[in-house]
Amino acid sequence: MSASPSTVSAWAFACVVARVFARDPFGTGIHVKAAAGPVRDRFLGMLRTMMPVEAPWRRCPATIADDRLLGGIDLGATLASGRAVMARGLLAEADGGIVVIGSAERLAAGMAARLGAALDLGEVVAERDGFAIRHAARVGLVLLDEGTEEDLAPGLRDRLAFRIDLDGVRLSETTAIAAETTAPHGSTLAEADASVIEALCATAHALGIGSARAERLALRAARAAAALGGRSVVTEADATLAAQLVLAHRATRLPQSAEQPADDAPPDQPERETDHADGPDDDEHAEPTPMDETLAEAVLEAAVASLPPGLLAQLAARAGADRQADRQGGRQSGPVGAKPSGTRRGRPIPSRPGRPGGGLRLDVVETLRAAAPWQRLRRHGANGRVAFRASDLHVRRFKFQPRATTVFVVDASGSAALNRLAEAKGAVELMLAECYIRRDQVALLAFRGTEAELLLPPTGALARARRCLGALPGGGGTPLAAGMQAACALAETLRRQGETPRLVMLTDGRANVALDGALDRSRAMADAERVARHLRATGLPALVIDISPRPQPEAGRIAAAMGARLLALPRADAAALTRAVRAAA
Repeated sequence: MSASPSTVSAWAFACVVARVFARDPFGTGIHVKAAAGPVRDRFLGMLRTMMPVEAPWRRCPATIADDRLLGGIDLGATLASGRAVMARGLLAEADGGIVVIGSAERLAAGMAARLGAALDLGEVVAERDGFAIRHAARVGLVLLDEGTEEDLAPGLRDRLAFRIDLDGVRLSETTAIAAETTAPHGSTLAEADASVIEALCATAHALGIGSARAERLALRAARAAAALGGRSVVTEADATLAAQLVLAHRATRLPQSAEQPADDAPPDQPERETDHADGPDDDEHAEPTPMDETLAEAVLEAAVASLPPGLLAQLAARAGADRQADRQGGRQSGPVGAKPSGTRRGRPIPSRPGRPGGGLRLDVVETLRAAAPWQRLRRHGANGRVAFRASDLHVRRFKFQPRATTVFVVDASGSAALNRLAEAKGAVELMLAECYIRRDQVALLAFRGTEAELLLPPTGALARARRCLGALPGGGGTPLAAGMQAACALAETLRRQGETPRLVMLTDGRANVALDGALDRSRAMADAERVARHLRATGLPALVIDISPRPQPEAGRIAAAMGARLLALPRADAAALTRAVRAAA
């Protein structure tokens, strides 16, 4: 049976995935790329019917609190009984079943790590509220991803054996649901011999899959497929199906034979040592047997046939997204540059009913106020204590607005000093005053000679910023790329600290010092434009002010590469500068 998504419909492929997953679901999962709708609901309904009737089925939001996910103190029951009452978490409640996580693209890195640990251990282990929590949690995950990018944490994505895409499936295509059901979960999986294991490992290596977990998951899928077919031993068809289901979507490169012509291929060499099961006298570099070689070729050919079109372009885009997430200090929930929310700082706002936990703190006064009117009815058995119910609990709320930090990057080179550095300082002072009114922080970074220097770390002291700006000397080369690179590093540090940075750069754009310190105008401009494109990819709000006596094309090229607004200083008065800084926020 073949399940290549390039030769069968996406719905048929999803049906095969559901059957294999339902046969052996614990410790792994399915990554479902699909928008909310009837097609996705039908897939979930089909998967649920394939699971045993007694298997739990739990829905889990991506923003679930830790105490609800892992377990902790049941505050309502504890207040009512006067003793600590522990509650099981959602993962423990789903032991032996499936957990469906909606909006999985919003999973925070910490939540993804906790889910991954539960898959690996098959239990929940945590120490919370002074208690050690340990519950069995043998679960399978179904992650519903509505995002347009690969937003799942790589560690969690690596633990999910299967990936399906239902976005292009029409509802009319889903009427043909596979009638077969999975074998009982208690039955033994099929056995796999060494040739099957070697074929799956060789296929993973040829596709550039570096994780050993992928090979183990593919072997599990092959054994489950064989058990579904009533076989006690994994066959070539089962190994081929496992490669299509588990390995194809993990490929990071095309096999060597598919990347280069046969004439250019190197001579055949064994990629790894063969198994010395026949005895110590076997040749260390013995060729694989014809049967093993045929099996490996068949499995690899099936996996290559399952590769989606445009694989290399997709891999390049995914690698770029992962590098950008790494530069921003790890993958975060929500889009890049989103303003973080807080539950412990900010301006207090009215409390609301809810359970403490997950960063929410109990509002004692509002809780007592909610419980007070009911005490006359609750006195029976209260023993003089205030009788609480879960509905009385209120939690504190705060409205947190991330503090903005304006990073001023000033060109203090000889050309800038010759032109209008003094007026540029005056313009910066106007913008400093505007930032002070908004209670923003400011940072001052200057570049001249061969390097950039952070003259003033982020601060709210306006007088200190003015003194630092007034003492700024001018002269030397224009290391524009170094200045922008230093500004980008500072902005990324501020983002990791929860700040909202924006960039205001004053320059004439005439770079003449490359990143390596060489005095080469063409290389310097190329370096500056490359760093500017990187700044644009980070989504950093920016404003470029051209301080030339007459507007020059160099500053315009840098602003265009950065995706920033360009403002010419000769035509900029105080009001225009103020509006420009506000627009860049």
